[in-house]
Amino acid sequence: MKQRKRTDSSGADDYSSMNSAYQAAQTGAGSFATQKVHPASVSPRWHRWISTFTIAVCIVLLFLPYSAYTIEFPGPTGNVLGTVSSKTNASEMISIKGVKTYKDSGKLLLTTVSATGVPGYPATNAQVIWAWFAKNTIVVPQEVEYPVNQSPQDYKKESTRQMSQAQSSAQNQAVAFLTKRGYKVSKARISMNVDNIGGPSAGMMYTLGAIDKMTAANETGGKTIAGTGTMEKDGKIGPIGGIRLKMVGAVRDGAQWFIAPRSNCNEVVGNIPAGLHVVAVSNLDQAYKALVVIGSGRGSSLPVCKIR
Repeated sequence: MKQRKRTDSSGADDYSSMNSAYQAAQTGAGSFATQKVHPASVSPRWHRWISTFTIAVCIVLLFLPYSAYTIEFPGPTGNVLGTVSSKTNASEMISIKGVKTYKDSGKLLLTTVSATGVPGYPATNAQVIWAWFAKNTIVVPQEVEYPVNQSPQDYKKESTRQMSQAQSSAQNQAVAFLTKRGYKVSKARISMNVDNIGGPSAGMMYTLGAIDKMTAANETGGKTIAGTGTMEKDGKIGPIGGIRLKMVGAVRDGAQWFIAPRSNCNEVVGNIPAGLHVVAVSNLDQAYKALVVIGSGRGSSLPVCKIR
């Protein structure tokens, strides 16, 4: 009995010890489990990994092509009375043979719009986001400017075709304009030397440049005069795109006067850069008159753009 009692007492003691050990183990396990999932013990590593991954994804997305938009900004200007340089030599932008030509002391600037996001050369997300907030930059849906699914080859071909037509029309209209006024220029052979400029919008400035070079008068009066507009077969000056940006480019490159198609006046009004005077014209007769009047210092008498 004593042995059993001792055994029972010892067993109770063992049970008590085991129970205490179990509770301690449970407490320890609970503490360990709590520490294992506690955010403070693991979040820094996870936060770093998530942050790095997020930044990497954002960078990749920013520089992926975003072909749905075109970014437009003021492009370079070109003096149609001057020269253009290539890697090997410099040549006159408007070359005339077969008749006598004359120098002018001023400049006639054709104006352009540069673009990112044209067919075959999509803009990136980063460029589009930057352009939304940049000054003198316009973001437009690509389908507004170009036919849907137009290939790079077709885009370049169409742009070149339009420029060739503009040059051909300018040559014909310049000769017809002067012939009508008694000048002997029927033997004139006119060629344009222009690189990396497409579209029809330089037609009017090509025409004015050719007329200026075939007349002895110093039409510009030494001034820098910019302009834009298509040259139509009937002598009319047609509307163009991007005139707001072209005016900005004109001022940037020193022009104080700008000859614009009257049909673009709604875009001109309210968007004329400081220091620029804009004259509205509808045909070649008016454009040439504007050139001469500006050159003589009487440009303030010319018609300006008004909203119709």
